[in-house]
Amino acid sequence: MKTSPRAPAGFFEAEAAGLAWLAEAEPAGGARAARVESVSAGRIVIEQLERARPTPDAAARFGRALAVTHRAGAQAFGSAPEGSKGPTFIGARPMECRPERSWGRFYSEQRVRPFLDIALSVGSIDEAAADVVRAVCELVESGAADDGEPARRIHGDLWNGNVMWTDDGVVLIDPAAHGGHRETDLAMLHLFGVPHLDVIVDAYDDEFALRPGWRDRISLHQLHPLAVHAAGHGASYGHALGEAAREALDLF
Repeated sequence: MKTSPRAPAGFFEAEAAGLAWLAEAEPAGGARAARVESVSAGRIVIEQLERARPTPDAAARFGRALAVTHRAGAQAFGSAPEGSKGPTFIGARPMECRPERSWGRFYSEQRVRPFLDIALSVGSIDEAAADVVRAVCELVESGAADDGEPARRIHGDLWNGNVMWTDDGVVLIDPAAHGGHRETDLAMLHLFGVPHLDVIVDAYDDEFALRPGWRDRISLHQLHPLAVHAAGHGASYGHALGEAAREALDLF
């Protein structure tokens, strides 16, 4: 049970909606999402889960299941989980979900620029590095990174802490679920690391082949989580954000 009397309105409701939306893909072989027992203002109760040691077999099953979840799709880039009636969040920070046809426009305007502005205001990134991030944003807003892939059903905050290993395999927790690009989830796994990452990715690719050059685009898809962390966790993340932006700029 998680409680917080100071939680923003709709905070736990957004978590519950995200978990339920991800869970819709489970019958087709999608990744398992933690089951919500109850939710109300300032309170959520989730099924009890017991941690287990990560194994290559569980990693392979997770890779295939994540691919199925992504393939379940979303209505648009930036669409909130179906059934969601309020704001969405990443961690404790509000996150806009406004449907867009263009992934690049959505990603820049709703996932990178808002958190870059916060990071700049608190001094976590300097103007020179911020200008590089903005340059990348201008390019992706123009559609230069749009690849024709439709919006996918993504976890949205898929770092190691939200990948829970159990005796029954991986269970997803704490999503920031929305319609996005599937490479964003994989880039998050690469950013903070996860046990048996290569096994996960190979199994994913076997199930749902990734577009050529996806590894080169990891830095582009890491701009969002790095901007979020720079907004709240200091200059080391601001430096990493600037470095990722410089790498991403080389893609264009």
